[in-house]
This record gives sequence, structure tokens and C-alpha cells, in this order.
Amino acid sequence: MSYPEFVKIVEVGPRDGLQNEKALIDLSHKVALVNQLADAGFNVVETGSFVSPKWVPQMADSSAVFTGIERKAGVTYSALTPNLKGFDAAIEAGADEVAIFGAASESFTHKNINCSIAESLERFAPVVAAAKAKGLKVRGYVSCVLGCPYEGEIAPAKVAEVSKALLDMGCYEISLGDTIGVGTPVKTEAMLNEVLKVVPLEKLAVHFHDTYGQALANILQALKMGIAVVDSAVAGLGGCPYAKGASGNVASEDVLYMLHGMGILTGVDLDKVIEAGDAITKALGKENQSKVAKAKLADC
Repeated sequence: MSYPEFVKIVEVGPRDGLQNEKALIDLSHKVALVNQLADAGFNVVETGSFVSPKWVPQMADSSAVFTGIERKAGVTYSALTPNLKGFDAAIEAGADEVAIFGAASESFTHKNINCSIAESLERFAPVVAAAKAKGLKVRGYVSCVLGCPYEGEIAPAKVAEVSKALLDMGCYEISLGDTIGVGTPVKTEAMLNEVLKVVPLEKLAVHFHDTYGQALANILQALKMGIAVVDSAVAGLGGCPYAKGASGNVASEDVLYMLHGMGILTGVDLDKVIEAGDAITKALGKENQSKVAKAKLADC
């Protein structure tokens, strides 16, 4: 068995991590976080989301975040853009890359955006076309790949179907998300085997939540299968709205510690990530969800 020599970490803390916070976060803290993460060596930082502030108030100042950061050469500052209005705003703010968001669950899609999976994908086509016209890359997210809060287990074939649709639409990379964190390594393997029948290995990424403490085990399984792109959030930012009190995104610090301990290169400075996570959790007044950060900071 051989693991990838290098793994790209997509840092999603500033967007996926902060969007569920209830108390409004000062713009300066968001800008500082993005700058610290870029300085730590992440070459992709999900910086904001151009969605309706009515639904996601924490992302209402995404334009200000993009214009406030100190851009670092070689870093891609990406944005979530669910529609053309959001895409246009992201372009105006200077996003380097955009992302669209699908789901492998019909129930989840209906509950969230009141349409079918097929209809949701149709809505993204103009965004992808607009991005192509401007020479921008589009990343595709598939949520609920290992379970749905409304319909339970999701058939791997459905995940493959949605992933293939996003690939055919023009997404350069498909991030497979265990939105509620219920996956296990065996289920991860089955899902990935099905998706790999229709999507090339080099175009896949994994995005695990740690609700039940399975994220690192699932990432390890994905690495064994050759996946070399992992999404994570500094300090484990982001709760799971479907499991009260549960942790959300897997912590970047924990992923980095595991990868570096396996001799896998990432180009990211773990100590700097710990500093960034410590700063933002103190600003938020909440506990750092990274086990590695807690252990390292306790030694200081």
C-alpha cells in the first residue's frame, strides 16, 4: 500500500467553519484569520460565501473580507457562489475560484432549497458557464455522501451520479462531504469505489465532519485509495446543525499532525496553524476543537 507523497489541504475554516456561528464576528477577525492561514502555507483558502445574508448572516461581509485581506502569491482565495448573483459579487470582490454545492440526498435538497437534485444542478449550469467565460475554475461540493439527517443512509450510486453530473458540467474537482459525520471507513471505501467508476481519482477531494469522531479514520481510508486532496477547518471550526453540541469540520491541525507523522508533505506549517486557531477561538470565545492544538498549547 502506498499513500500520496503530497496532500493538498483545502482550508475551509473562514467560510464553512464560521458560517454557523450565532454571534456576529468582527470583520477584522475574519481578515486576520485568512491572512494567518495563507501565511501558514495553505494554497487554497475558502474565504467567503456569496449567498443571501438572510439565510447566512455571517457571510454578509464576504466582499469586505476579500478586499481586506493581504493577498499572498500562490494562494487561491475561493468563494461559494450558489447562483449568478453570487457569482457576479464574488468576481467583483476578486475571488480566484468559485464553488457550487450539490447534495446526494433528495430530501436534503428539498428541505434546503426546495427543489430536486436534478433541478438544483440545472441552477448551477449558468454559474459554471459564466466562470468558464472568465477563465475561472469551479469546484463542486456533494453533501450528504455518507448519510442524510432526513433519510438516513445514502446509496453510493447516488453519490456517483451527482459527482459525475458536476464533473460533466465542468467542475475541475469534486469534494465529497460527509455533512453529518456519520461515515465509517468501510462505508467510505464503498462510496469511493462507486464514485471512482465515473470520476477520475485526481479530480476527487474528501470533506469529513467529525460528529462521531470518525473523520481521521475516514481520511486515512481515502488516502489508502489514493485521494490526495482533503478539506479541513482550522481549530475544527463549524458545528453540525443536525447534531446539537457536536463538532463539525475535522480540525486542520489534527489532519496535518497525522499526515506529517506519516511522512506525507503538505507545505503547511502546523505551528502557524495552531496559532491561527488559537487566535480565532479566543476571538469567538469558544473552545478549540483540535486535539492537537489543545495538547500543543498546554505544553506552552
